[in-house]
Amino acid sequence: MDIDAFSAVNQGKWSRLTYLAQKRRLSGTEADELLRLYQTVSAHLSLIRSVAPETALSSSLSAALAQARTRFTGARSNVMEDLARFFVISLPAAFYRVRWLTVWCGVFFVLVGGAYAWWIGTSPEALRAVYGSDASIRQYVEDDFINYYSENPAASFAGAVWTNNAWISAQAVAFGVTGFWVPMILFLNAQGVGVAAGVFAASGKLDVFFSYILPHGLMELTAVFIACAAGLKIFWAMVQPGPRTRLQAVADEGRSLVTVALGLVLVLLVSGVVEAFVTPSPLPVWAKITIGALVLAGYWVYTLLLGGRAARAGETGDLDINDAGYRGISA
Repeated sequence: MDIDAFSAVNQGKWSRLTYLAQKRRLSGTEADELLRLYQTVSAHLSLIRSVAPETALSSSLSAALAQARTRFTGARSNVMEDLARFFVISLPAAFYRVRWLTVWCGVFFVLVGGAYAWWIGTSPEALRAVYGSDASIRQYVEDDFINYYSENPAASFAGAVWTNNAWISAQAVAFGVTGFWVPMILFLNAQGVGVAAGVFAASGKLDVFFSYILPHGLMELTAVFIACAAGLKIFWAMVQPGPRTRLQAVADEGRSLVTVALGLVLVLLVSGVVEAFVTPSPLPVWAKITIGALVLAGYWVYTLLLGGRAARAGETGDLDINDAGYRGISA
């Protein structure tokens, strides 16, 4: 076989294959053409290698075919671009979608917790029914509650807090579809916080309670509210799927809520660090609460500004294939 003559006849097809393989986006017609050219040029390469096993021409065609093959199998995208898109667009958009449910979960929590705090703080009978003797109450207020934040090394305590809160949040998201799990989680946690506040109020030390609970609790509890909001979003998609099937509606919400779940890992990490290193620190109370408030404000600025902008641009926060790091042929 005359290699030069063969090259002259088929050079146009080889050039076209290289062009399509390097093109950023392909139409449906171009994608079909690329597939046909890939098959044709593969046959050409086999024929050339049967005559001359390794030449510059065969190496060039092999490289062009490899590049074309990645368009069908999916090429790895730039990891930094994917991370930037996740944190600047997908995550804030997902948080933004559940912002109002997050607020309403917080309102419910405060009402229930406040009711229990008032009941325990104003009723000696209720106080003793919960904590027993005056000695037990004094032990809890003066030692147990405060020592909880400093009895273990800060790093290990942060890890334990992170794991516990992540577990609560995971339950809220995973079992939110049941409809009752989220209200139960909110109620039980609000009850626990409210009872503790009531005990301190009855002892005349409510300020001590808030000095220990607010620095980390502002963001930590908000993270729980976000998880509960995500769970309720799934439940509501099942109750009112609209024109979609219930399964499709739940699946659609689930894609967005995967993003929320991933974001909560970072949010809970931040609140765990604050709880372990700031809450028991010797800093003035005003400084500790200010740090907690700034962390919470940072979350809402991130959600409302970046999330609002992403939502107005049509983003839903879905974790799609591009965010996973792969891009193939786009029509």
